[in-house]
Amino acid sequence: MSRPLINAGFLPLLDSVLLVLAHEMGFAEKEGLGLALSRETSWANIRDRAALGHFDIALMLAPMPLAASLGITPLATPMIAPVMAGLGNNAITVSADLWQKMEDAGAPGDLAAGPAGKALAQVVRTSPRKLRFGVVHQTSSHNYELRYWLAASGIRPDRDVEIVVLPPPLLPEALGSGGLDGYCVGEPWNSVGVVHHQARIATIKASIWQWSPDKLIGMRGDWARRHPDIVASIIRAIYRAGLWLQAPENRMPAAEIMARPPYLNLPVDIVVRALAGHIDSGARTLSVPDYFIPHDGAANFPWKSHALWYYSQMVRWGEVEASPDNAEKAAATFRPDLYRAALRPLGIPVPLEDYRKDGDQPAAHEIAASNGGMMLGPNRFFDGTIFDPAKLDAYIAGQKAD
Repeated sequence: MSRPLINAGFLPLLDSVLLVLAHEMGFAEKEGLGLALSRETSWANIRDRAALGHFDIALMLAPMPLAASLGITPLATPMIAPVMAGLGNNAITVSADLWQKMEDAGAPGDLAAGPAGKALAQVVRTSPRKLRFGVVHQTSSHNYELRYWLAASGIRPDRDVEIVVLPPPLLPEALGSGGLDGYCVGEPWNSVGVVHHQARIATIKASIWQWSPDKLIGMRGDWARRHPDIVASIIRAIYRAGLWLQAPENRMPAAEIMARPPYLNLPVDIVVRALAGHIDSGARTLSVPDYFIPHDGAANFPWKSHALWYYSQMVRWGEVEASPDNAEKAAATFRPDLYRAALRPLGIPVPLEDYRKDGDQPAAHEIAASNGGMMLGPNRFFDGTIFDPAKLDAYIAGQKAD
């Protein structure tokens, strides 16, 4: 009997590593699947081709299925996310000129979000022109993280700075040509900016919100309902890829795979930086063990509370109205029930709850799980706020969108 061939879209980003490894290392094949990987040029292409059914599954931005299900995309269609593609990986990179001004204003260069944001706010207040930052998509984790960092630092997005959208591979070149002053993107495009355009990495996602979600494997809800066994196999293949990649000795082999022309087409020494947790900021190399987390800390588990945090940011920035119905739609896009069902045959610990607080744990901590407890990582926001999904309305009301 022939195995199902799954059409899967991805962008040339390190975040696609679990999908690529599922194909290259045979994890999908062991689940009885074939993967046909299609490299796309922009998140808009991923969004639209997934909605049209050109892709069965795709690497997606974490907020993307929410936006499709909430009807705020051109081709709105209900989507789901049954498995995450890891935690972390984004950074905010600035031009050499802007970094010099931030450094003069007190930025220490240690990637810490608080001091870097405070220094940027001082530069923004005295700048003779409005600074321009790039993000990869409007409904992206990058856009919401950048806006969160700016606003918590006293900078008003859209009023004090301009935010524009460009595909990830174009951001370093746009910064190098002077079209951007900074950008928020996943690796390897921060490191490419450092190597080729003398950029500086100002801060990282792991400092803005520790152990937080970024990308996932998304699909149309109707396709998933028609193919429950295939969905379960996809979840297990991604889980096994993350488990393999979590081992330190597998980071370099993974970087060598990702560096190949069909994927990133870049030197291995650039690709391996985020995987190894050795980040060259442009001024010095810093050890950041939790820069990208492929498996540990339930990194592949689709928490409904994470979906609600992204929903809260969509409300904050005027993309969708706050309502019980919209909150329910947002939470319904993340499917921990499918994740648990797929991994039950493996007998591994999986979180028992669908929701959790974020911002309340400064260190690794244990939670209840099937087959015993399991450890999660720290989850602090750099400004000290706490997101409690049980108090969603109060959280939304307490945020300022100016």
